[in-house]
Amino acid sequence: MDIASLLGFVLGIGIIIGAIASGGDILLFVNVPSLLIVIGGTFGVTLMRISLAHFLGSFAILGKAFFNKQEDPNILIDDAVRLADVARKNGLLALEDEDISDAFMQKGLMFCVDGHEPVFVRKILRQEIDQMVIRNESGQDMWKGVGDLAPAMGMIGTLVGLVQMLANMSDPASIGPAMAIALLTTLYGAIIANCFAIPMVDKLSRVLEAEKINKELTLEIISGIQEGMNPKVLETLLNSYLAEKKRRETEN
Repeated sequence: MDIASLLGFVLGIGIIIGAIASGGDILLFVNVPSLLIVIGGTFGVTLMRISLAHFLGSFAILGKAFFNKQEDPNILIDDAVRLADVARKNGLLALEDEDISDAFMQKGLMFCVDGHEPVFVRKILRQEIDQMVIRNESGQDMWKGVGDLAPAMGMIGTLVGLVQMLANMSDPASIGPAMAIALLTTLYGAIIANCFAIPMVDKLSRVLEAEKINKELTLEIISGIQEGMNPKVLETLLNSYLAEKKRRETEN
């Protein structure tokens, strides 16, 4: 689990709830019609922009913001050096019995073991990377839409509440409570957008970037092993994919 995402979400919402509770009855900030306008309206209008499959799939993508277990690139490089050494000494078929923790690397190396040409292996793995990027970007786009639309739906709810309030100006005692309810929809929209949707888009963008780097790194690993590259040369090549401060010193 990504502790930063969970802690940030709980802390952000917790501070708002704490501030509300310290000022009086927290139930004053709960209004079901306002919630229906903001949440139902936001997701309804968002669904108009994309297909149902992409809409449902975006919830699985959202899970990556909280449950993303990224392989350490240095561990991938260590595995690459080990596997490259095995392949050079015993041939590609020897990789079939090796323990490979990364599923994408294992899939690619099994193509190599089966005797497929390097061009074919690289092409099919490249397609898989591209599809992964498309899926993730589609999910991000959906939540970006939520971030854009939630405040707008909040404003619509406020306008609806104001119209209802103005229609009952004959009862001065009802104006204050009606105004408070009208403003709640703006509050809900702002919270959904700024405390959830927009931060999630930013986190998903970083998760996608890290996942893409690992996939690109793995693609080079598979190509290098299939070509019979020297393990130390392969390690040097792979280190170029990492930020300088994350690179390990290679032995000469």
